[in-house]
Amino acid sequence: MQRVMKTVAFATALIAGSAMTAQAADLKIALIASKTGPLEAYAKQTETGFMMGLEYLTKNTMTWQGRKIQVIVKDDQFKPDVAKSLLEQAYGDDNVDIAIGTTGSGAALAMLPVAEEYKKILIVEPAVADAITGEKWNKYIFRTARNSMQDAYAGAASFPTSGEVNVATLAQDYAFGRDGIKAMKEALATLRPNVKVVFEEYAPTQTTDFTASAQRLFDALKDKPGKKIIAIVWAGPHPLPKIADLKPERFGIEIAPGGNILPVMKLYKPYPGMEGAVYYYYDFPKNPMNDWLVSEHKKKFGTPPDFFTAGGFAAASAALTAIQKAGGTNTDKLIAAMEGMAFDTPKGTMFFRKEDHQAMQQMYHFRVKKDGKDENDLLELVQVIPESAMPLPIRNKR
Repeated sequence: MQRVMKTVAFATALIAGSAMTAQAADLKIALIASKTGPLEAYAKQTETGFMMGLEYLTKNTMTWQGRKIQVIVKDDQFKPDVAKSLLEQAYGDDNVDIAIGTTGSGAALAMLPVAEEYKKILIVEPAVADAITGEKWNKYIFRTARNSMQDAYAGAASFPTSGEVNVATLAQDYAFGRDGIKAMKEALATLRPNVKVVFEEYAPTQTTDFTASAQRLFDALKDKPGKKIIAIVWAGPHPLPKIADLKPERFGIEIAPGGNILPVMKLYKPYPGMEGAVYYYYDFPKNPMNDWLVSEHKKKFGTPPDFFTAGGFAAASAALTAIQKAGGTNTDKLIAAMEGMAFDTPKGTMFFRKEDHQAMQQMYHFRVKKDGKDENDLLELVQVIPESAMPLPIRNKR
């Protein structure tokens, strides 16, 4: 009888152990995003793109390398302290294998030391501050999102190549905006020495009345010779219509708003011919992955995929490609696999630069269409801006 009881106990332990092993075999991924706050539209797109990326890559099985994928979504509310706490929770309590996030640059910067403390991978998407893969970087950080310098070089490539050009800038007064303008000035000095930034205006993120800012921008440009441009670097509700309503054309001033999400770029429609650079626009990349994303997104949501949808998809592709290449989720093996790793995205192939783990990727020079066939047919492609045209400096002092 005693032997039978021991046998039963041993069998029970084996069953329990097998259940624990099966549970431990799940591939756990945390997705941290600012689902409430001023950038909630970006966060929702990132989540949609990430889940669609997993759907595409796993052929709708939600399993990878024999492991069931479990995605744990967390809302950091656009608050750095909350983002930091949620990543600690994801690594420590949820025991995730990889984390993705987050939307705001301030929140992302707060998360970087947590990845180093727990010695686990953090794929940054879609925050863009240069410091993330610059002075605040550590070896556990990889970024699929573009950085401010990539935005800046792409924007610089869309400016005239000759003639005197004077630029005044408008940006938000936090890390994203100030990084963006700093990067723009550096990129212009490298690619377009004929373009001079003569004035910088920074406004609080929640600004709704741009009259005073616009007046300072106009005053800085109106008496300058040559081409005069207001360049805007802005996340969230865009100031373009309010600046345009004050009629900068009275002084021969043009506006270069930069790429953005579709609801924002619909504001560009009254200004055909306006040019800028964009990270992603659904009609520009030509590859099977983007074809599927556009088709399926239209089926599910009635609209084409947007700026950050493509980014979320790219993060999913990077994560699963890395796990496959590394043969699992051991952190050291993941880092070795990801440094220099190429992976497919709706934008085409990206690769993580070995030196700072920044994803190198193409960008797009656009022109606003005069007459689109529908409300989302907004842009025409002027040129694809290849990675080679954006000589990003390495600033992480590795």
